[in-house]
Amino acid sequence: MSREEKRQEEQRIVSDHQNSLELEQIIFVGRTFEEYIRMFDLTTDELAGKAILDCPGGACSFSSQARKHGAHPMAADIVYQYGIQELKTKGLQDIEHTMKQMQTVQDKYVWDQFGSIQGLKEERLLAITDFVADMKSHPECYVNTVLPELCFNDDQFDLTLSAHFLFTYADRLNFEFHVQTVSEMLRVTRHEVRIFPTVDLSGKRYNDMDELKMFLEKMGCKVSEIQTSYEFQRNAHTMLRIIKPS
Repeated sequence: MSREEKRQEEQRIVSDHQNSLELEQIIFVGRTFEEYIRMFDLTTDELAGKAILDCPGGACSFSSQARKHGAHPMAADIVYQYGIQELKTKGLQDIEHTMKQMQTVQDKYVWDQFGSIQGLKEERLLAITDFVADMKSHPECYVNTVLPELCFNDDQFDLTLSAHFLFTYADRLNFEFHVQTVSEMLRVTRHEVRIFPTVDLSGKRYNDMDELKMFLEKMGCKVSEIQTSYEFQRNAHTMLRIIKPS
């Protein structure tokens, strides 16, 4: 990709998150609640009574299962502008397509948790099944939002979780977008924000991580990179934990 093509692609993705998104442009595949617990170094006991934002929530089952553990979850994503049936159809198609692609890149992943591509497929199907059922039961908890802005009140959530977006697409989302998005997540969160993973799609640590951490520390936040027990993409096993000043 040339420099100009990369610039245009970056502008397109940022534009998608500022305006609208064609459903065919995305891969609508989600993670399970169990994956979230490991990615974000959580326990089920600490979820009870917490207001938790999952952003971007995608087709993940975290909200569905966290609610069963006494949490008050809400998910936000630009794709929630679409209807449930559209999202379900897209998600099932993308799972099939993704599993076919996995055949040629298996060496880039760690298979301890899933065992095989079939095992991975079953988990992805479980995630979208839970997501669809919960969205039908609690549509008000799935909010269409356009990052870097969030349509929530200050300090509305105890905890915000963000998986596989920031840092992951660092080649297409510039540093300013990262700063604006993390700042907005902190605005709507009382206590802390956790972001997973801290690497891009090649498994390389986010280039501007130290600059971002410095920015957050100047705000008074306590920032740490924490290794978790979750690793599927190789080298993607660390989350960024940001604790707001009390």
